[in-house]
Amino acid sequence: MRTALTSLVGCRYPIVQTGMGYVAGARLAAATSQAGGLGVIGAATLSVAEMTGAIRRVKERTEAPFGVNIRSDADDAAERVEVMVREGVRVASLAQAPRRDLIARLKDAGVVTIPSVGARRHAEKVAEWGVDAVIVQGGEGGGHTGQVATTLLLPQVVDAVDIPVIAAGGFFDGRGLVAALAYGACGIAMGTRFLLTSDSPVPDEVKKLYLAARETVVTTKVDGVPHRVLSTPFVASLERSRLARAVVNGARFKRLSGLSWAAMIREGRRMRRGRELTWAQVLQAANTPVLLRAAMVEGRADLG
Repeated sequence: MRTALTSLVGCRYPIVQTGMGYVAGARLAAATSQAGGLGVIGAATLSVAEMTGAIRRVKERTEAPFGVNIRSDADDAAERVEVMVREGVRVASLAQAPRRDLIARLKDAGVVTIPSVGARRHAEKVAEWGVDAVIVQGGEGGGHTGQVATTLLLPQVVDAVDIPVIAAGGFFDGRGLVAALAYGACGIAMGTRFLLTSDSPVPDEVKKLYLAARETVVTTKVDGVPHRVLSTPFVASLERSRLARAVVNGARFKRLSGLSWAAMIREGRRMRRGRELTWAQVLQAANTPVLLRAAMVEGRADLG
């Protein structure tokens, strides 16, 4: 199947496996790319050394193109970009307010650059900066998400920019791919669908919860910004005791990340400036990596 996406990155099918933290490691990314899609390593929850190791393991498993997802607003984003350039990564997937300097460096090195956006104006901005394509996520997407439905947002972006547009948010099968192509997209990006595959490292107990789920909720109580999650007793309890739990999770995140309290405070200040968050929301942001690890790595659905 040939579309603007397959021509751009060299995959056989216009399907992107998104870079989910603690889920999209070398095994899943390599398996996806080997099968003909575009596998993407989720590097936001990896150290630079761990990211480098994951890239090399993918290259050992497949010669097919793959990508790496990083947070553009991370303090070490420039260092991560240099790793991608040095290791010959085909695609850079950028999350969280793409930076023009990072895009320029990636473009100069010939790395296909694909940021994720949640609004038409953001797509227009990064298109002006010279990105190769955009992933547009509608409100149906899992994790951090917006309020505009994919069916409304996608055609707006397709009409607004002259670069390939990849649709995300609520897609899980061939019918969704056909629908996205009809809207003018060049392919789809999926996260949860790949989380449930045999190559995903997520414990079977957690996968069963996803398969049995009949309801999701969008809440700001996880980390202060809209987040689509499964509706579980734990999420309900988090809403009732969010600040106290956030303090505890902040300490756990410090241990997991190896960051000093000073570094965490600096990051909190930067987040607050860039996103106009309250200090309470900054404190709650420590929930995300801790809860993800509890569920996706430790299999503790009662804690994440």
